[in-house]
Amino acid sequence: MKYQILILIMSINYTLLAQTFTLKSNELGGQATEKQIFNGFGCNGKNLSPQLFWENAPNNAKSFAVTIFDESAPTGSGWWHWLIFDIPPTIKELKSGAGNLSLNATPMGSIQSITDFKIQGYGGPCPPEGHGFHKYIVTVYALKTDKLGLDAHANPALVGFMLEQNVIAKSSLIFYYKR
Repeated sequence: MKYQILILIMSINYTLLAQTFTLKSNELGGQATEKQIFNGFGCNGKNLSPQLFWENAPNNAKSFAVTIFDESAPTGSGWWHWLIFDIPPTIKELKSGAGNLSLNATPMGSIQSITDFKIQGYGGPCPPEGHGFHKYIVTVYALKTDKLGLDAHANPALVGFMLEQNVIAKSSLIFYYKR
């Protein structure tokens, strides 16, 4: 009887853990590849945002947002590489390259605001040479509002503030890059 109860508890815990809000990528691993690396500032990558998808989002999510942030940047405040928000609640994936505005590959109604590169859309990793590994945090936010009330010119700090004011759940994955 004790073993049956223990097995039941373990299976309930596993089921609960298996159903958490999770961010994944079929192409992003532990290290950035040439595909994601910025093309500029001395870097020669393809500057394509990674393919991302999320599972088990909260049922009450009214929209999603995705950010990529380099907390290792030698700026005193990190470096924002991508901010996309007002993603409709029916969307569960961003295709590779969605951060390139000219490809028009983002979900209808979503907004890509300016990054610390002072451009809209994705700007890939390109840390200073010899600065060691930089840690890039990719986060998907499930939000309690369908619109943040911001436009494509909103600065990263304001977007981050509004995300934190409206978040229901979030999930992150991390990758690294150095030159």
